[in-house]
Amino acid sequence: MQALRIAASGMIAQQYNTEMIANNLANLNTTGFQRQRAEFHDLIYKNVARPESVSSSGGDIVPSGIHSGLGVQLAATYRIFEQGSLKQTDNNLDIAIQGKGFFQLQLPNGELAYTRNGSFQIDAGGQLVNADGLPVQPGISIPADAVQVIISASGDVQALQQGQITPSTLGTIQIANFANPGGLDAKGGNLFVETPASGTVALAAPGETSNGTLLQGFIETSNVNPIEEVASLVRAQRAYEMNSKVISTADAVLSSGK
Repeated sequence: MQALRIAASGMIAQQYNTEMIANNLANLNTTGFQRQRAEFHDLIYKNVARPESVSSSGGDIVPSGIHSGLGVQLAATYRIFEQGSLKQTDNNLDIAIQGKGFFQLQLPNGELAYTRNGSFQIDAGGQLVNADGLPVQPGISIPADAVQVIISASGDVQALQQGQITPSTLGTIQIANFANPGGLDAKGGNLFVETPASGTVALAAPGETSNGTLLQGFIETSNVNPIEEVASLVRAQRAYEMNSKVISTADAVLSSGK
């Protein structure tokens, strides 16, 4: 009986779905987190009689045929790059992107990673880094005697040093963008790396070529909507229970036929 295998595929699909929802809810308070959703498609169909086949009586064409589906499977997981709410922190080194784009960070192996998390700090060498010590690219060095750091919407970083009236320019924070952000490879730690599916990175100043602008003193919160996720969790639970019921019923049918 194919019902056992079909229902089992439905239960496995809902397990994947539940895991995705659980990960979204677990990162409800993760700065810059972008939620995911699972996409499913039906499995190949078993054709008992194709629509174009000829019936046995009078040579008539069968209008619809007989098809038997074989279940469902996970097709893809999509990351929804939708901007989360902006939360004011009043920390001069916190930066949020209003719109499209990513910050660039340099990994220990020299490669570049990309993130929406703009919670930055200054390391012992005065470099602007993230919480894991990965430097922002292009590198921004903050003087030790800086009393104020000013970051404009267009990415210009200035520092007002002790004894100075006019701030000095330290550099510009660039925004990275991709033709297909959904193709980026998530590495954990709010980091993504470029892949052939994402396309080549395009760098530009904030506000240029449809890039977002920067907002100093703010961070981007997770774009997870807890109400929607709980509703999705309930639907996944109901779907799992119904597939489980199908297995119980199919087993009872097989047992009664023995």
